[in-house]
Amino acid sequence: MTFKRKLLQALAATTFTGLTGAAQAHFQMLYVEETALQRAEQLEFALVFTHPFSGGPTMTMDAPRAFSHISSHGEEKIDLRKYLRPVEWQSRDNRTTAYRASIPRELVRSLGDHIFVLEPEPYLETEEDVYIQQFTKLIVNVGGVPGNWTEPQGLPVEIQPLNKPYANWTGGVFRAVVLADGKPVPFAEVEIEYVNHSVDLEKNAFGQQDYVTAPQASFKALSTYSDAQGIVTIGLPRAGWWGIAALDIGATKTHKGKPLSQDAVLWVQARDMK
Repeated sequence: MTFKRKLLQALAATTFTGLTGAAQAHFQMLYVEETALQRAEQLEFALVFTHPFSGGPTMTMDAPRAFSHISSHGEEKIDLRKYLRPVEWQSRDNRTTAYRASIPRELVRSLGDHIFVLEPEPYLETEEDVYIQQFTKLIVNVGGVPGNWTEPQGLPVEIQPLNKPYANWTGGVFRAVVLADGKPVPFAEVEIEYVNHSVDLEKNAFGQQDYVTAPQASFKALSTYSDAQGIVTIGLPRAGWWGIAALDIGATKTHKGKPLSQDAVLWVQARDMK
């Protein structure tokens, strides 16, 4: 994250009692209800660019540059953009354009891992005067058969999981490697944010009830750094969805004459032991 972005966030956090949109972490959500499936089924995706802990504000998305599927059997990357459809998404603060996708059961019929990769169009954050582009991954498993969940996908920036993102108990530890152009990024700034509300795929909306209350603004978006080998380690203290974002690690630093932050995002699902 650039110094200017940090300064704007600090000013916003001290000016207002609550954390405003400019002070929160931006996260590209790539959401399905369940990532560990007993058998193949149609997958309903929501692609929303938002602030997950607070449920908004949500930023307007342009049509993604790429939305792809890679199965555990080494098949070619499948272009999923034909399944995308724009929707009006209702967040806590506003209503704006997001995307939904219904992925047919036939595409995820094989046992093992199914990797979904989203490359969004860069988003202009006008308050910070920078573009943000978050290369986002989510991994779905069918039948408990392990597959290619840890394999990098050759993205300009990405997070390579060292634990299965779909098989995590609450209270466990999750580890991953931050990569840029396929190489580990030491001491990368990483933000972690919890989806602190329900996601209603019928209404295209976030639920109005928070799961937890942050005692202070800094708890809404947690921060850490990768180590000297590019490895980041985080705890998973509550069941649900956790977003991990490595910030401003891409080689491309400008877009349309303005600064560009290329971020890598990985979504992890945790479950309670019962």
